[in-house]
Amino acid sequence: MSELRFDGKSVIVTGAGRGFGREHARELAKRGARLVLADYGVEMSGLGSDPSIIEAITKEINDNGGEAIGLFANVADEKEAANIVQTAVDAYGKLDVVVNNAGIYAGNWIEDTDNDQYRRMVDMHYLGTVWVSKAAWPHLKEAEHGAIVNTSSEAIIGHIPKSPDYAGAKGAVNSFTKALALNGRQHGLRVNAVAPRGNTRMSTPEVLSFVYDAPIENFQNEMFEQMLPEYVSPAVVYMAHESCPLNGETIVCGAHMAMRVMYVETKGIQFPQDDVSPEYLRDHIDEVLDPTDGDLVTIDMWN
Repeated sequence: MSELRFDGKSVIVTGAGRGFGREHARELAKRGARLVLADYGVEMSGLGSDPSIIEAITKEINDNGGEAIGLFANVADEKEAANIVQTAVDAYGKLDVVVNNAGIYAGNWIEDTDNDQYRRMVDMHYLGTVWVSKAAWPHLKEAEHGAIVNTSSEAIIGHIPKSPDYAGAKGAVNSFTKALALNGRQHGLRVNAVAPRGNTRMSTPEVLSFVYDAPIENFQNEMFEQMLPEYVSPAVVYMAHESCPLNGETIVCGAHMAMRVMYVETKGIQFPQDDVSPEYLRDHIDEVLDPTDGDLVTIDMWN
């Protein structure tokens, strides 16, 4: 089995100081990537900042023979996001891959989440992804195999309680990924997303117990212990590699599993010419919802 290598590749990883981002950085470094790592060291809610977080992983990689530049930077700030990109170009002469991983979490019901928290979620998850990607775009277009890997979430499906702020922001990231993949196709540039399943500070038993209103014991088991952050990195490394043909896809990865998240348009119904009415829709709603023979929605529909 040939190893997926990144020798000579210039790679940015945001949110690289902890959790998934740290594991992505470690794995890419082991495979020869020349890294620019960014993190603002914020609390889970997005408040505060701590430069020691990014300093630690940068030192670790360099001490182990890798090549990494660490930036104490906030992707939600347009200028700082642009500086992350410029640092990679200045240091390595080019940019090949961007892994947008920076994120925060503070789950609660809609009425119990203040408006500032919604803004922080959009600023960090969605706009942070946009600012870094937009600054990187001209350089990735020039790369021989440019790629972006964004961080989405299964929360976009709408099956995690107490997460309208987080799910909404991640939904924006997922839609942005799809749209950017279509834009990038004309430049030979690929854009995909990972929806991580892993046990980080954002998904401890205490956090999950609160989110699901369930006893903490429900999340203290062997399965939970298998959800190590490093088990998410295989999807990120694969989608970032020049050999990967995927574009516009979202892959769930973690806990020894990998799955595809799909959008499907059902076969649906055709309204009669003389009855385009809500009553007709009501009477045929089962046909509208039936996924049998539905069409998978991908960017290839535009061929």
